[in-house]
Amino acid sequence: MEKSFCERCSDYGTRGGMRTLTQFQQNRKVIQDFTLTTLAGIPGQFARLTYIASLRDLSSGRYEHAGLAALYPDASIQQALQLCHEQIFERILEEPLAVQEEDLRACLTAMEGGMSVAVSHWRRNEAYRVLVPEQAPDYLKDLFCSNLRTILEILDEERSPARSGA
Repeated sequence: MEKSFCERCSDYGTRGGMRTLTQFQQNRKVIQDFTLTTLAGIPGQFARLTYIASLRDLSSGRYEHAGLAALYPDASIQQALQLCHEQIFERILEEPLAVQEEDLRACLTAMEGGMSVAVSHWRRNEAYRVLVPEQAPDYLKDLFCSNLRTILEILDEERSPARSGA
């Protein structure tokens, strides 16, 4: 069974003595800062997931956030953003598919070009794959992609009723 965010933070802070405890406290500050000043202003889990995934360089896997970089050590930023990314991803998967659909619909509607363009692009290019945290277990990656394919198919059918009636 996967550990919760708090359990993982507690484990992280107690292994390895004082150096790890200091690192844990620093990471906790980064997480708190990031969630209160950045994520709190983003409505919806998919929008938050999309945002945090956009902070990750696809070639290196490193997260870049200028505001955090001005205040915290890089190692703390990397660990904290990776943990936030994983937690948002897992929260989405814990929701019923209908809730995921509603949240994704809101996220895609707010994107440039609107929902119709986003649905078409995401289906054609499987753009949602970049949302998956690198460290996520394969079975969760598969579940997420399967859910997104299903939801996108539903949204695509809704936006083109002529095809679904044919």
